[in-house]
This record gives sequence, structure tokens and C-alpha cells, in this order.
Amino acid sequence: MEPDATRQCLASVTLDEASIGRGTPDQDHERRIAIYDLVEANHFGVPGHDGGPYALHLAVHDRKILLDIRDPKGAPVAAHLLSMSPFRRILRDYFMICESYFTAIRTASPQQIEAIDMGRRGLHNEGAQLLAERLEGKISGDFDTYRRLFTLLTALHWKG
Repeated sequence: MEPDATRQCLASVTLDEASIGRGTPDQDHERRIAIYDLVEANHFGVPGHDGGPYALHLAVHDRKILLDIRDPKGAPVAAHLLSMSPFRRILRDYFMICESYFTAIRTASPQQIEAIDMGRRGLHNEGAQLLAERLEGKISGDFDTYRRLFTLLTALHWKG
């Protein structure tokens, strides 16, 4: 039986403040936006389980991201530890190009800004693709959902 597509989604995303901690006001704002965007539009499922919509709770455990997935009643569905090591280069490059972008919007030509933004989007897509590969068989989703999840990962690691 095919899972109900309307239930294959995230209804909520929360962060474990004990392990992730509070950030600066800018960081907290970026995290809230990333969570809002993710919950607003996503396709999220757990292979072999059709009990969504799901609640996703993110925590840091041994320098890995813990994805704790629960059903609508709060019962555990799945938990996955995601090593951040494969993402380090992408995150470093992404933050560097974002810095260049924010500097460029003050002084660069529209063509230069567009070129930097294309590079930023390319890295963002690369991060989303890597996330999809790392979660293959554990979580099902569409590319836009993986992009939004990657946005949230960047917001968790952003230094401000």
C-alpha cells in the first residue's frame, strides 16, 4: 500500500537547546527562518512507516547531528546520527562565498553579485545532494526538502 502523500511531511522541527545551544540574535533568527521554511513546504517520509506527519527534533551528539523522528503522538519512529565530516568542506566554502556575497552587495556590480550568488546556490545544491545521499534509505524526500534541511544545517553551524 502506498503511503498517504499528505502525511509524508514534517509538521514541526525543534532544536535541542541543551546540545545545540542558543546563538546570537542573528543566528537564532536564521534558525527560525530555516525551520519555518522547512515546515511550510516539505516532503518527508520514513521508509517502511506511513504514520506522518512527523516531528523532527535535532540535537548534537558526539559532534554529529541526531535526527530524532517522531509520529504525531510523540512516539519514536526513527533516530539517525549524521556525521558532519563529509559536509565540512561544503560548509566552509559556503560560508566563505556568503561572506563574499554580503560584501559584494555593498560595492560590486549586479553581474558580479549574480556570479557570486550562482556560486552560492551551486554549493547549496551540492550540500543538499550530499545530504540526500547520506540519508538515502533512512529518510525519503524531494530535492527542495533536502535543500531546506541543508539550510537548517548551515544555520546550526553559522558563526554569524
